[in-house]
Amino acid sequence: MRDAKDVVLDVGKAKNLRQRLSSYRVANPDRMPRRHLRLLRSVVRIELQECPDESTALARESELLRALRPGFNRAGTWPAPPRFLAWRCVEQQLQLAVAEALDGHWRFYGPLGGGAFVLRAVLARLLWLAVHPQLGFSGLPVGWFRGRLDVETAIPCGLMLEPAASSLERLLSGQTAEFCEWIRTLLPADLHPFEKAAIEADLEFVTDGVPLVNGIQR
Repeated sequence: MRDAKDVVLDVGKAKNLRQRLSSYRVANPDRMPRRHLRLLRSVVRIELQECPDESTALARESELLRALRPGFNRAGTWPAPPRFLAWRCVEQQLQLAVAEALDGHWRFYGPLGGGAFVLRAVLARLLWLAVHPQLGFSGLPVGWFRGRLDVETAIPCGLMLEPAASSLERLLSGQTAEFCEWIRTLLPADLHPFEKAAIEADLEFVTDGVPLVNGIQR
């Protein structure tokens, strides 16, 4: 969004552009924050850039926010610290963590930025359910369903440690289809529809949300 002097006021991303723009058509002063009202009064022109997929759009939005630092954007205008998904095998446990610095005792994938926390939460749930299919969602550690994990998240695997670690490595090397198929083959056939839908949502995130990383993967 640009003003009369062609200065960029706001940068945003939308999956449904019609819906996003429609939300600005009626500026109700009683419901809309003053900051948004000031933005709408200043906008003269809206410039659109089409991206082929969600990950490309997110990357482009981040690039523009850091380069332009629009006055009406708050989040994302300064570079976030690099964050890596870290994992290791310790005493029949697969441990997952998010780290900003590399440590020789862990394997790393990234950098990913803030998305590392979401990816860790999704992987923790999927790997837990694959290793403990008989427990289901009710057996997940407290907070895991909502993504609230310990700093170092440990998944007890027992004899499944090697298959779980190998499957994780395949996923992070780009073999997403193989990882999803491995998860599905281990799940019970009589899953509750709610559990099945939640698992498929996590698998969809893994399929679409695991980025191609040009940095460290070791």
